[in-house]
This record gives sequence, C-alpha cells and structure tokens, in this order.
Amino acid sequence: MDTSDLAALTGRARRLSTAGARRILGIAGAPGAGKSTLAARIVEELEGRAVLVPMDGFHLAGAELERLGRAHRKGAPDTFDAAGYAALLRRLRHPEGPEPVYAPAFDRASDEPVAGSVRVPPDIPLVVTEGNYLLLAEEPWAPVRGLLDEVWFLDTDPALRVSRLVDRHVLFGKPRPYAERWVAGSDEPNARLVERYRDRADLVVRVR
Repeated sequence: MDTSDLAALTGRARRLSTAGARRILGIAGAPGAGKSTLAARIVEELEGRAVLVPMDGFHLAGAELERLGRAHRKGAPDTFDAAGYAALLRRLRHPEGPEPVYAPAFDRASDEPVAGSVRVPPDIPLVVTEGNYLLLAEEPWAPVRGLLDEVWFLDTDPALRVSRLVDRHVLFGKPRPYAERWVAGSDEPNARLVERYRDRADLVVRVR
C-alpha cells in the first residue's frame, strides 16, 4: 500500500476506531519518512474520533541532554524518556474516569518538548501515535510495541527522506551546511537502526 491511497489507510484506521474499547495506532519510520504528516491526515479524516499523540513529546529537554553529554546526537533512542512514553500509552489504553489524559508535544521552533499540550478525552476511541522507535525490541523501548494495537511502517525513498530532513532543519533556523552534516551524522544512523525493525510492523506503507 502507499500513501496515495489515503482512503484505504483511513478506512483501516476507522475500523480500529469502531472496535469497541480504546485502540492505539502507531505510525513508525525513519526520520523524515512523513510520519507526522500521515498521522495528522488520518486524525483529520476521522473527524473527531481520533487524537494524535506524538512520541517526540518525550524528547529529553535540551538542558538535560547537555548534562548527560548527549546533545550532539539529539534524536537517538537514549535521548528520549522511553519509559515515560510507555507509561502514557498504558494510561491511554485504559482510560479511567471522566477526566482527560494530557500528553506532551514537541515544539520544533524551540526544539523542546512542551508538557500538557495534547488533551485526550476518555471517549475518544482511537489514539494515533507516531515516532521513530515504536518497533524497537531493545530496552527501554521494548514494551512499546505490545501497547499498540497496530503499527504501520513508512517506507520512504531515502533521497526524498534526506531532502525533507535537510529542508526541515533549514526551515527551523539551521544553516544548510550544518543541516546536511547533522542529517548525515545523526539522523541517518538513527534511520538505519529504525529500518532493522520494519518486519515487526503490521503494514508497510510506501511513501511517494
């Protein structure tokens, strides 16, 4: 399947949203694969039956990455609060009481997570979450796959992916030479790691 068939993908997501209990759909893929774009489109098409909760809200804050000596490779698996993300997914799978659950988001302009940004009411039948590391089998990411009812993996042409990444970094203020070095030295090693786990997905979606 490819993203040109948005109707088929939406229909698959809609079936999850009518399955009864709360369901969680994950959209995984390498950096720049188009995860956030597809996730947003699916949520829009479901017209109030879904909420988007991005994995990127669990980026560690810049100050903490500096303290840990990891700021130079922000975006790697150990620069996120993976246990916190898994804990949120557990809360979302089993909403309790009438109060909403609040999830963090990620502000690309400030390059920082923002707590309490996404409101998930208890009557929303489908949560869509997207991120690089939903399929990883290593700790501390290993519990995540079992908390997702279905995961789609986006298979995107590498040249298109890299071009998107560089353009995105430039859009948010990085000089193009710096952006190109960052993508080659940080994003692409992460992409190779993510690719190793594509076989754990329920569906591979070709992006074109």
